[in-house]
Amino acid sequence: MGQDIGEQALSKAAEIGLSTQLDEVENLEVDIRTDPGKLLQGELESVKIEGQGLVMQKDLRAEELQVKTGSIAINPLSAAFGKIELTRPTDAEAHVVLTEQDMERAFNSEYIHDKLQNLEVNVNGQPLTINTQRVQFSLPGEEKIDLKAEILVKETGETKQVAFSTVPRLSPGGEKISLEDVQYAEGQELSPDLTAALLDRANELLDLRNFELEGMSLRLKGFDIQKGRLTLQSQARVERFPES
Repeated sequence: MGQDIGEQALSKAAEIGLSTQLDEVENLEVDIRTDPGKLLQGELESVKIEGQGLVMQKDLRAEELQVKTGSIAINPLSAAFGKIELTRPTDAEAHVVLTEQDMERAFNSEYIHDKLQNLEVNVNGQPLTINTQRVQFSLPGEEKIDLKAEILVKETGETKQVAFSTVPRLSPGGEKISLEDVQYAEGQELSPDLTAALLDRANELLDLRNFELEGMSLRLKGFDIQKGRLTLQSQARVERFPES
């Protein structure tokens, strides 16, 4: 069933407001459902937001973002002017899909790359300074995340490799995924300090708050890892819709 003119106007206003928060977006659709009687009483039956190829802060790209709400209480006068003004917060279900290419792009972004330069690490009891040149992030399946890094030892000019797999766990507060249970590839263990720095950056990228839009907070409920894809399932609290 198609939308009526009022639903279309509100959906379009919400799309424009949301798109202003994104650095890039391939596709963004907002589907607002209500009827004229409920709209006059200040009620939307449901809001569904679906986006593909959304680039958020820190050069972090999400393959998909989906948010679904139930009934929402709004100011009917504002709605008459095409503006969604919530009169109380509403709960929603949200999920974010990340691909291994999305995560690798973020790891090699300027923001994260700069944090992996001039690291003071201890290798076999010897203090060294290293620069991380390139990080490979892969999702091989079997509930694991693999990281490989090419690093330059500044003192010697040598290039070395480090590679390990890790198991993601839900953090107690529900804000992010923590990577634990590190298993090194044979001969690829270089320095616990370097591993800790790489894990810190991965944990930073997998913080669900990176995907929050204005007026929305997310709490992680669970996740699903399949080959090449990571899906984050969360509860959303929506306090307001972004305006254009």
